[in-house]
Amino acid sequence: MAAVMEDAAENLLAVEKVDLRYGQSQILWGMNLAVRRGSCTCLMGRNGVGKTTLLRAVMGLAPTFGGSIRFHGQDLVRQPAHQRARIGIGYVPQGREIFPQLTVLENLQVGLGIREHGLSEIPERIYELFPILKQFLHRRGGDLSGGQQQQLAIGRALVLEPELLILDEPNEGIQPNIVREIGDIIIRLNREVGLTVLLVEQKLPFARRLGTDFVIMEKGRWVATGTMSELTDEVVKAHLAV
Repeated sequence: MAAVMEDAAENLLAVEKVDLRYGQSQILWGMNLAVRRGSCTCLMGRNGVGKTTLLRAVMGLAPTFGGSIRFHGQDLVRQPAHQRARIGIGYVPQGREIFPQLTVLENLQVGLGIREHGLSEIPERIYELFPILKQFLHRRGGDLSGGQQQQLAIGRALVLEPELLILDEPNEGIQPNIVREIGDIIIRLNREVGLTVLLVEQKLPFARRLGTDFVIMEKGRWVATGTMSELTDEVVKAHLAV
């Protein structure tokens, strides 16, 4: 299997030897993660191994000690969360975290101007990807279904025009037909537009359909990594089977 830090020049995002603790509980132990430019990297592992915590660390929402988090070679460890969005990292957290009292349009407008030389209007591409958002522009976010809220959360992240899109379990609590839609959109963004994606996903068929690369975590550490073709039944049985 490929080494995690195989080729630093290829990696858009590189996490090296990162530790993180909450109080007396250490969650990440010397964690490594590499996301190649243009890849769709699936971060996998059983519940409670630290996947969401790692994403929060990348976004500056959870404090780390030791190690480095590099984007385009620039260490982000001392950068605040808003600066990480400004330099091109879009984040769709678990649970979506849209603003329920704001309209769809107002939720999307939150992302305008965050990037340096940012957009002044919502790109029409957002509505091409998610036609339902254009239909419900003036509906409150909290009145949307779970699947529609997830589309809004992804659309809001895309307004930033990110180079890296991070999604934390985008299928959680979503009806199957919307899951398929969201998967199609992620594939389109990754393979046609060239957007680099880091995706936490528990459902193996979905991960295999979308992913080009995988990283598996256990107890706050990486234990396996490689291209998706290397995610064999033996690796699944050893690290993902419940």
